[in-house]
Amino acid sequence: MYFSGIADEAGAPIDVQIQATRELGWKCIEGRAVEVPGFPKGNFHDIPEAAFEVVVGKLAEAGVRINCFGSAIMNWAKTVETPFETTLAEVRRAIPRMQRLGTRLVRIMSFKPAEDADAIPAVVFERVREVTRMFVDAGLQPVHENCMNHGGMSPRHALQLLEQTPGLRWVFDTANPIFNPDRSKPKPWPRQDPWEFWLAVRDMTAHIHIKDATWNPARNDADYNWPGEGSGRVEDILRDAFARGYDAGISIEPHLAVVFHDASVTASADAQYNSYVEYGRRLERLVARLRGQTR
Repeated sequence: MYFSGIADEAGAPIDVQIQATRELGWKCIEGRAVEVPGFPKGNFHDIPEAAFEVVVGKLAEAGVRINCFGSAIMNWAKTVETPFETTLAEVRRAIPRMQRLGTRLVRIMSFKPAEDADAIPAVVFERVREVTRMFVDAGLQPVHENCMNHGGMSPRHALQLLEQTPGLRWVFDTANPIFNPDRSKPKPWPRQDPWEFWLAVRDMTAHIHIKDATWNPARNDADYNWPGEGSGRVEDILRDAFARGYDAGISIEPHLAVVFHDASVTASADAQYNSYVEYGRRLERLVARLRGQTR
């Protein structure tokens, strides 16, 4: 088992991400957005080649590796109306960069569903299968995240996507069920149950994202919490994972100081950085306690 983190939540500059990772004593970053001097911020598979080369050099010098690409492939910002060539181009850019960095895992999704959707369209299965095939043929492992996408509409939809996509594995996010409706149930759709979702996909889970949240009806949105202090069943899920012999990555995505998909949530650079590092330390303590219980 190893720790990682979506370190752009500590700060977009690669130097800041490396600094936070090393302060925690970790060796891995889950690479999502990154920025180097002279170039705009972008996803690891989108930044210009010259910027990517700077990132490669800085990571090598620091002894930090990228364990997973937190890609934008078929994510919540795209629908099935988005030209598929956009997706294919992202995959083609990601593959050689992952191979260059020795990164095996890549987080993918399955497009944002329509507001009233309760089924996965055939075209989604077709596109996810093709993307999965491309990565698997390159010796890489795509992992689908339960988020605001077709595969994340409910545990039932997740299993359907997995059954329809040979070679696909899961990255389970503990807090995403808190704000996602369960579209397998009668309307009005209730919020998903993190424990129910975990039980459905745990046998196919190759990576875990830790964030925690509590649903706030007054805001009609989630409030984010320290790990184990919200409704994400973080302790229960990790305890169960360790009892079952889980020994892969655990990656933090705090959402406390910033929220990647919500530009209205802002914080100072110091607050971002300190929140990320504190989140990592709290998770380390939680994991140490839980692993002690399951040994």
